[in-house]
Amino acid sequence: MARLTKAQREWRPDMPKKRRSIKVTFASTVLSLEAFVVFFGTLVAFGLQKDRIPPPVILGVGIVLSLLLLLCCALLRKPAGYWIGWALQLLIIATGFVVPMMFLVGLLFALTWWYGVVTGARIDRENKERDAAQAEWERSHPDKD
Repeated sequence: MARLTKAQREWRPDMPKKRRSIKVTFASTVLSLEAFVVFFGTLVAFGLQKDRIPPPVILGVGIVLSLLLLLCCALLRKPAGYWIGWALQLLIIATGFVVPMMFLVGLLFALTWWYGVVTGARIDRENKERDAAQAEWERSHPDKD
């Protein structure tokens, strides 16, 4: 039989489900999409720059960068995950020196990353306030069954 997680062991009937962070969801979505774009950008660089840059270097760097973007998704529960995400955004903008269109793509993804992080944090704050208000209302209006 599979091992239960801590959340599964501690679960009891009628326990409210913990809300997932919108900030983490938005940031993970941006990083995941960006990983695919970077992979395809790697193929473009391979096709255009294989005479100037050794193909194993192009493919190696592109694949590692794509994997780093995906691995960063797992780190988003900690504040360091967002700093790593910002560093990756800068690195992707810098890939524009190999494929100039990546300057634009990297900038657009950096703006999307910023928007997702800021908006996700705002929505998380609003959800926390709404949950606190709901809990207060439920305490002041007990069921009369």
